[in-house]
Amino acid sequence: MKSRPALRRARVALALAGALTLTALPSARVDALVTGELVVADQLVGIALYGFDPVSYFIDGGARVGSESFELSFDRLTWRFRSEANRAAFRAEPDAFVPRFGGYDPVALIRNAPVAGHPAIFAVHDGRLYLFHRPENRAAFVADPAGSVEAARTAWPTVRRSLVH
Repeated sequence: MKSRPALRRARVALALAGALTLTALPSARVDALVTGELVVADQLVGIALYGFDPVSYFIDGGARVGSESFELSFDRLTWRFRSEANRAAFRAEPDAFVPRFGGYDPVALIRNAPVAGHPAIFAVHDGRLYLFHRPENRAAFVADPAGSVEAARTAWPTVRRSLVH
């Protein structure tokens, strides 16, 4: 049986492989986000992750700014991508790319102090993207990722209800 990261990588590869087929389709709103998470965004203009491409963390291994040329409306926000292939991969499986806890800093969630993570301060653990407000929070997470995820997962429902969107 494959590990979660291996399965996630396989799903990402399949989504990217299907990108050529999907590029012929018109851009359409994706109807449901399986995670149901609130997403960190510039609320004034409705750009998710402040314009960073959520697929780039997995394909490029880092935070990359998306382009206005490759946008997708999803979950009432505009998402930007570096390429048509990245946009198509996200369209095919958004749940694989949306940051866990919607991009809120998991270490801050544990402390019941929700704060949006910065797209340039991130970690990928077990095939999921996590954003952090400060490098110190990222370091704390990396020291015990499984424990941090579990504690944040436990805190998230209560914290999520307190957020106004």
